[in-house]
Amino acid sequence: MERIYNFSAGPAMLPLPVLEEASKGVLEIQNSGMSILEVSHRGKHYEAIHYDTIQRVLSVLSLSPEEFDVLFLGGGASLQFAMLPMNFLRAGQTADYINTGEWAVKAISEAKRFGTVNIAGTSEDRRYSYIPNELHLSPSARYVHITTNNTIEGTEWHTLPETNGVPLVADCSSDIFALERDYSRFHLFYAGAQKNAGPAGVTLVVARKEFLQQAADDVPTILSYKTHAKANSLYNTPPVFAIYVMNLVMKWIEAQGGLKTIEAHNRQKAALIYDALDAHPDVYDPTVTQKADRSLMNVTFRLKNPEWEAAFLEGAKARKMEGLKGHRSVGGFRASIYNAFPIEGCQALADYLHAFAANPTSKAS
Repeated sequence: MERIYNFSAGPAMLPLPVLEEASKGVLEIQNSGMSILEVSHRGKHYEAIHYDTIQRVLSVLSLSPEEFDVLFLGGGASLQFAMLPMNFLRAGQTADYINTGEWAVKAISEAKRFGTVNIAGTSEDRRYSYIPNELHLSPSARYVHITTNNTIEGTEWHTLPETNGVPLVADCSSDIFALERDYSRFHLFYAGAQKNAGPAGVTLVVARKEFLQQAADDVPTILSYKTHAKANSLYNTPPVFAIYVMNLVMKWIEAQGGLKTIEAHNRQKAALIYDALDAHPDVYDPTVTQKADRSLMNVTFRLKNPEWEAAFLEGAKARKMEGLKGHRSVGGFRASIYNAFPIEGCQALADYLHAFAANPTSKAS
């Protein structure tokens, strides 16, 4: 099998060793005579995987199991946009949200159904092309919400905001496990798995135990964080296969040397592409000009001349590069280079960027 360079924003590439091991598990798990797709979520074969995954997630993130709970839920980040305020925000209460792009906008829209939302900072004035430094936080806010990485706009929080004691909450869907952070700064963070943690189908929620105890009790049972924390994410049938693959991804991250090594690798990959874009300002227009705010996961750019776009994509496809077209809401191009994306693919794209820039007019004719 010949694998292409898949720059898709998600579901994204998984490490090849993970895919190989998962393919074996689809046939049989732990000499059980059953596929991982067939075993009971309350049986011994899956139970060991379930609790091992919880332990490894906390270990990789350098978090204490005495202080933090790990939940495996469904519905992606989109469900968390509603589930978070449903559990922690009521009429007459305020939550601070920092608006850095389309996914933040969706989270804000859901939170407004439950209480007052204060937009504590925004980069909407410049098409979300930067991370806002000037914040106007509410001292009595229930929490402060950020989106750590903005897949569509190509910005990323490289320094977490100071919240002056107010609980910090985050959507970490697109850069979870991608770089070293002090995750203990968060009271709760969530992430759809399909970027860096596993396949689509499971949503990871990590939260301080003491924070979860502050959640409301008048929430539908299945939408209560307390329900899932009390049952260790086994209140209902969890997404068994997706959690199994997440377990394999955690082992892969550990084998790479943990988040320190992963981050160094990701910075090296991103630099190859950003340097190539910056080398040709007459051809390429990176959408995030403030380098300190550029995403390590999603490199977004445009061509100076839109008439060159079709030729650019055609040339990329000829070099076995797919998924470079930008999000439909903003256009342009986007190279998503999550943890499993190989450095060889980043070098291949950088080489192509240089080659295309040498004579874009001829390629468009």
